[in-house]
Amino acid sequence: MPSPRLAPQFASLAQQGDAATLGMWVFIATEVLFFGGLIFTYYVYRAAYPAAFAVASHDTEVLLGGINALLLLTSSLTMVLALDAAAAARRRLVSRWLLATALLGLLFLAVKGYEYVADYEHQVVPGINFLLRRGSVPPAELFWVFYFVSTAVHAVHLSVGIALVLMMALRWRRGALTPSYVAPLEVVGLYWSFVDTVWIFLFPALYLAERG
Repeated sequence: MPSPRLAPQFASLAQQGDAATLGMWVFIATEVLFFGGLIFTYYVYRAAYPAAFAVASHDTEVLLGGINALLLLTSSLTMVLALDAAAAARRRLVSRWLLATALLGLLFLAVKGYEYVADYEHQVVPGINFLLRRGSVPPAELFWVFYFVSTAVHAVHLSVGIALVLMMALRWRRGALTPSYVAPLEVVGLYWSFVDTVWIFLFPALYLAERG
């Protein structure tokens, strides 16, 4: 069974882990700038066209968005449990919790895909299949632009997270990670928590605008 591999530019596994953690925090900072700018711009336009955005938000699938919020919150728990199991050297539990995390992420994507199909059927897809409903005004289409851009970009980030979680599960099973060296798993945990947090901001902004 292989042991954790030390890259030649580092003096120790601890230093390698610290560098990876720092790198992830820097990456998250850049992502915060991206999503923060996107959400800030959304709120600027929402303040400019409150009635139009409220009417458009009424057509979002609140139940499905809420289910996805629950799925991601649960996945945050399973990721933490995987990290705790790794620290306690409970090898089988680590793999199980990681697979559960990935499964919850896949369920999120499945629900989101179903929701996109429903959105298309309801004719709210800008530039492809959009119908301005009675009582609405043109800026309502702008709401859906923000909706699809932000949720699609989030789904891409989540897909990357799922791939990383599965990779960590494979590396753990192969012995490339050990209780004394779980830095890569911790780094993936940071990324996963960030992706979950983004949805916590997107859900009320997009789905609950009518109630805001």
